[in-house]
Amino acid sequence: MLRTVIAAVCVLVGFAALGIRFWILQVDRHEGLAARADSNRIGVAPIPPRRGEIMDRNGEVLARNFLSYTLEVVPARSGNMNEMLDALTPIVYVSPAEQRRFKRRVTEGSRYANVVLRNNLNPTEASWFAAHAFQFPGVELRARWVREYPQGKSAAHVVGYIGRIAESDAQQLDDQGLTGNYRGSDFIGKKGIEKTYETQLHGTTGVQEYEVTAGGRPMRTLKRIDPTSGKNLILSLDMRLQRIAEDAFKDHRGALVAIEPATGDILAFVSQPSYDPNLFIDGIDQESWRQLNESLDHPLINRPVYGTYPIGSTYKPFVALAALELNKRSATDVIADPGYYEFAGQKFHNAGGMVFGSIDMYRALVVSSDTYFYSLGPEIGVDNLHDFMKPFGFGQLTGVDIEGEKRGILPSSEWKRAALKQKWYAGESVSIAVGQGYNSFTLMQLAQATAVLANDGVYIKPHLVKALENVRTSERTLTVSEPSYRIPLKKENVQVIKRALADVTTLGTARQAFAGSKYQAAGKTGTAQVYSLKGGKYRADVNERLRDHSLFMSYAPAADPKIAVAVIVENAGWGGSVAAPIARQIFDAWLLGDKEARASNSSLPQAHTPAGVTTQ
Repeated sequence: MLRTVIAAVCVLVGFAALGIRFWILQVDRHEGLAARADSNRIGVAPIPPRRGEIMDRNGEVLARNFLSYTLEVVPARSGNMNEMLDALTPIVYVSPAEQRRFKRRVTEGSRYANVVLRNNLNPTEASWFAAHAFQFPGVELRARWVREYPQGKSAAHVVGYIGRIAESDAQQLDDQGLTGNYRGSDFIGKKGIEKTYETQLHGTTGVQEYEVTAGGRPMRTLKRIDPTSGKNLILSLDMRLQRIAEDAFKDHRGALVAIEPATGDILAFVSQPSYDPNLFIDGIDQESWRQLNESLDHPLINRPVYGTYPIGSTYKPFVALAALELNKRSATDVIADPGYYEFAGQKFHNAGGMVFGSIDMYRALVVSSDTYFYSLGPEIGVDNLHDFMKPFGFGQLTGVDIEGEKRGILPSSEWKRAALKQKWYAGESVSIAVGQGYNSFTLMQLAQATAVLANDGVYIKPHLVKALENVRTSERTLTVSEPSYRIPLKKENVQVIKRALADVTTLGTARQAFAGSKYQAAGKTGTAQVYSLKGGKYRADVNERLRDHSLFMSYAPAADPKIAVAVIVENAGWGGSVAAPIARQIFDAWLLGDKEARASNSSLPQAHTPAGVTTQ
């Protein structure tokens, strides 16, 4: 009897314990365990969005996407890498360079992350691998969007390129709280517009939930949130004009920016030499990188915004306008130009030893008298000149929508104290008035200042992206719709400068470049010294890369400007001989019909440099 009671009690206690356990599992801990069960049953996969495309103002595509088959490997599941590659190559060819790149990526990333082995498989290769996929655990055939730059080197510094998300990129995304939106994305904008507008181009990542077996094999889709494609970018560039501008440089190094003064649209943006952004999409090979990185021509530098230069005589129109606006000198005041200006016992000579005699502001601009402007430097003073030039954009970030813009140097006494721990000497104002000395500006700043002058002082932020386009609705939103500010300039003073600049192209230093033009252009030539030469003449042993830069700032038509252009041709000599003919080709292409532009260009004098100066 006692045994029966004890057994009954044990049974009851056992059932009670079992019941309590059931209650704990099914009631008390139901939510947590159900969630864990669902996590084992439900898989979640990100769906990367389609990246927005980039087009010029006429719809010509500069960056697009296409679906491509890729072979991707999860190293932890693929076994011995060398054996896998040896077995795979007879089925789908993987070049030695691709194998080296793959092995490098394996060492750099997680062994459980997908690593691209081969891109752009054709349909035959894809179907052939699919038939043999069972032989290669951890190797998957996937379809994905691939970026392509159909224009190649043309406008490459504008568009930039995308590349694989590096550790630094991942850290930046994490700091910005954007990591979640990049789940499943392998690429990010690295340079140019691709980087500046990364957020708009990338889009929003989608999510797919699916039921899986105990072994992890997908069974069925439970829920799907579609990704939102990135916005398309409509550039202000005109690719027809862009190609004409690039071709005009021939083998010269340099930069060009063309702006529509009324809107701030950048119509052409040239940095020569250029590079092919397609090389960078999946990681550039060592030899290509070495050639680009070690080239003395520095093709990777975005010259219009990153290169800083003394701008020579193209600065003179703004210095003359400053003298008028600050009441330092009237347009009719005449000074003597004996071929030099003497200050504190030092003589500053005209370029080429020219002597112009009695000269006023108008003639000083037309013939480009250095003596006249040397004398203005101490009269105006460095700080007054700094304050006047700043609103035009000199020595400032113009706000152009591309990464990497440099500020340059607009000198002042305060700048010199902070940068060099020295005071400003009055004699230093002599050289800055002719665009030399401490002056160091980007070509983007010169182009923008030219557009502001052409626009009578109205500053409109320059921009490469004209509008953002919603892919689904085709709705477009302008990036810049109104002026930033207006510089208060007296109309009569502006007209003095504009009249002189118009006659530069008919009577002055740019007359040869604009001979026979069917429109009236206005502009100013410039020659910026890179290397100080004893005696002022080039010797045979002077390195070509130390020769003067050739510059030209201009707009046309003079009476109603539709386009403003700034050009620099590195180490090419006189602005009127090399840079001005390039600007003429841009004006012809923009203002005349194709047939007229071709006829006009065929009659242009060939760009040349002065005797004793050679170019590359």
